Amino acid sequence: MDNKEYIQSLIDKGRKAQESIETYTQEQVDKMVRAIGKAIYDAREELSKEAVEETHFGNVPGKVAKHAGVCANQYLAMRGKPSVGIVKRIPERGLIEFAKPLGVITCVTPSTNPTTTVIADAMPALKCRNAIIVAPHPSAKKCSKHAVDIIRETLVSIGAPADLVQCIEEPSLELTNLAMELADVVVATGGPGMVKAAYSSGKPSFGVGQGNAQVVLDTTYTDYDTMAKNVIMSRAYDNGVPCTGEQTIHVPKGKEDAVIKAFIDNGCWEVKDPADIDKIRQVAFTPEGRPNTQIVGKLPPQACKLAGVEGCPEDAKLLIMRVEKCGKGEPLAREIMCPILRVLPCENFAEGVEHARTNLLMEGAGHSATVYSENDDNIKLAGDRIPVCRMVVNQPNVAGSGRQQNGLMPTSSLGCGSWGNNSISENLTYYHFMNTTRVAYPLKGVHSPSHEEIWQMG
Repeated sequence: MDNKEYIQSLIDKGRKAQESIETYTQEQVDKMVRAIGKAIYDAREELSKEAVEETHFGNVPGKVAKHAGVCANQYLAMRGKPSVGIVKRIPERGLIEFAKPLGVITCVTPSTNPTTTVIADAMPALKCRNAIIVAPHPSAKKCSKHAVDIIRETLVSIGAPADLVQCIEEPSLELTNLAMELADVVVATGGPGMVKAAYSSGKPSFGVGQGNAQVVLDTTYTDYDTMAKNVIMSRAYDNGVPCTGEQTIHVPKGKEDAVIKAFIDNGCWEVKDPADIDKIRQVAFTPEGRPNTQIVGKLPPQACKLAGVEGCPEDAKLLIMRVEKCGKGEPLAREIMCPILRVLPCENFAEGVEHARTNLLMEGAGHSATVYSENDDNIKLAGDRIPVCRMVVNQPNVAGSGRQQNGLMPTSSLGCGSWGNNSISENLTYYHFMNTTRVAYPLKGVHSPSHEEIWQMG
């Protein structure tokens, strides 16, 4: 069988499985979602070890925590939410809404989060009675397939079709492109190239944008110790691989020493020598300006060794360094998927917001930012000016992926709107995986103004 026949066979099996559950009740659907989420949750340590061993990205504790959070938080967010039959009634408009499946979805998963993305896509897809075909990154094919196998075995154990979730076992660019072309919908979690390919597939697609998370510190916020712990937790998480990791923190002038001290007191190491900082600049990107994959997911001492920087303690959680510029003139204003944090001074909060805006418009617009402030006017200023789809307040930036402590929907795919060339400007979640039928009743007793009356309105 040639490549197109192979992918078509997966589509056909997925469609047959998907059609068999279109008559499932909400209870049956929710049973599937809980079962597969719990199965991956229980296998989180094994899958995390396999992901690190196969891809060499991140670390086991970080991936264990991510599996746990994705599975539990997504289930909690979807628990009790309607996705079968009537899902909404709007009596004042005479509308009722019915949920329908999208069909067979190709889910392109990245090497940086190869197993968590599988379950993060599978749970909301099954919540809306769809089938998925996982197209894993070639460098993560074994662990991704193992995650899919666990889900398939779990589905069979509760009487559901295994082919609701399938995997391309020997992935390639050609097979992934075919899977995107032949599916009903595409979900692409990966680099800009893969997201562009998804949107070029000719099928409705959901993609994510590049990260370059910015932090703006207000003079009204003085608990630097808590802020440092938040940032370290988020930035050191999985060796700095997640796109939600903080990149640059914009600090009011005169507060840099106190802020950096808080990070040092919590286990970080400052790169002080300008020559060493320049070495970091050189190693973070290739001569052509592309991200250097050799530094991705490396621990601080490993990154320093790669750059030829001496003195970094073996247990350093983050590298922290001062920079003087933002935007295109400063390579360190870009996203680096390694635990490296930059500190840029600003005259005041408003200037910090503009610096953050400059960095994001250069790279990472639409993704996420954090503000540490006790001044609501300043928080609203940041919300108005910073070009991101999610901005968290006094929290680690990883909270932009959604957590119980804020109202954002838990996800592994952060839509970045038109800034990131994405079709959505929010966290991808279950309601994006459904078609909706709106039944409109005639409204009674409603005055319908004439065109002349409409144009006379203020």
